[in-house]
Amino acid sequence: MANSSRDPYWQAGVRHETMDHPKSQQSIEDECAICHMPMARFESRQAGRAGRVFAHLSFLPQDRSDLLAADGVSCALCHQITAAKLGSDESFTGGFHIDPPDARGQFSAFGPYSPNEGHIDLMHSSTGGFRPTESTHISSSEVCAVCHTLITKSLGPGGEVITDFPEQVPYQEWQHSVYRKTRSCQSCHMPVVVEPVAATSVLGEPRTGVSRHTFSGGNFFVTGILNRHRSELSVQAMPDELAQSARRTQAHLREESAVISLANAKIAAGRMEIEITIENRAGHKFPTAYPSRRVWLHVIVRDRDDRIIFESGAFKANGAIAGNDNDEDATRFEPHYDEICSADQVQIYEAILGDGNGKVTTGLLHAVGYLKDNRLLPRGFDKKRAGKNIAVVGSAAGDENFAGGGDRVRYSVALGKALGPFRVEVELWYQPVSYRWAMNLRSYDARETRRIVQYFEEAAPSSALVVARSERSGVDNK
Repeated sequence: MANSSRDPYWQAGVRHETMDHPKSQQSIEDECAICHMPMARFESRQAGRAGRVFAHLSFLPQDRSDLLAADGVSCALCHQITAAKLGSDESFTGGFHIDPPDARGQFSAFGPYSPNEGHIDLMHSSTGGFRPTESTHISSSEVCAVCHTLITKSLGPGGEVITDFPEQVPYQEWQHSVYRKTRSCQSCHMPVVVEPVAATSVLGEPRTGVSRHTFSGGNFFVTGILNRHRSELSVQAMPDELAQSARRTQAHLREESAVISLANAKIAAGRMEIEITIENRAGHKFPTAYPSRRVWLHVIVRDRDDRIIFESGAFKANGAIAGNDNDEDATRFEPHYDEICSADQVQIYEAILGDGNGKVTTGLLHAVGYLKDNRLLPRGFDKKRAGKNIAVVGSAAGDENFAGGGDRVRYSVALGKALGPFRVEVELWYQPVSYRWAMNLRSYDARETRRIVQYFEEAAPSSALVVARSERSGVDNK
């Protein structure tokens, strides 16, 4: 959150969009600053100016706007968001509301607890104007949705708006799941401390239900880049803090995102048939949000001598997936499979964007819709009743085994002359910035784009991780 403005992948993304749509540069920077440089953008709009991005990247300490931009998403920003219009379309894409100061010059800082006069005086004196205010809305998913729901404007060659595009809609996915009535965004991404704990170091009273502000999400990769290139990116957080954050994110993905299992393994007519089930444990699609993210199955079959006789979905050292059409050719993509019969077929759960001509794109403002969206669905998600912004797109829409809660895929492997007993190994991999989304930036000659391509290539071997695995031994052909 604090490094949202320093994120080099975001900076490169903004730069490439402005190069694609130079006539719309001001509006692009203004919109992209809403959630990554919210305080600097908020003050700019109050002064009647559009928000800026690149003018602030020097983060000059003597410039107030630069300091606000450098602070990313601050504690004060989120805790000042009022309940006004939360959950409405107007509140999305950074449409949050912050009240002006009251007659005493104080700003409300909302929290879930009732403050006493001592707490109020302490916060006012230590912050110079904030007043703690009890309100339950701060614990609602709708607060998160203001910035994590992005409906962007698709642009034509002259900068004209073509249509609205649902770039990131995890809140709507959550609404269409069973979790809507049982768990909030905060319950997963801001886990509650089990025991009563003081929320403040001074005059802190033991409180129950205090949430850890860890914001564990899905982007361990950029966190690692921020740490490795901290000097160039003006990162202030300590190395151990960022390393711990990356480890916490990886643990969250391994423990909370998905599980896989193998069943019905049998051999007939020289082929091994096996079913792999993936259960999505997230409260939204997995992966969700920014469409550079992908999840895929890596399947290996070994014979009795431990030789690999089949492999689909191997992760390559350059960050690509072996056999993935999209990594090999930017104009193509891997379809959704109900059954995989050859090693060059890979089950990848992802969002593939299409432009106005129906061609594959990674340009967010070129995109008018999805050519494929088979990201794993949360429990309770009814794909037949899903609205257009969260719809399943492609052959997964007609796959009866792809439903709310996950997917089941059949693998049919030709055994040839290999002898058993056989062992099947399955891994579910996750990559927050996929190979194609990074490599498509190579053609843009700008500092930010050149830099992120370099960063990606340096760190490509660690750009993905295994979030779940399963194994079955003893499958025999007798």
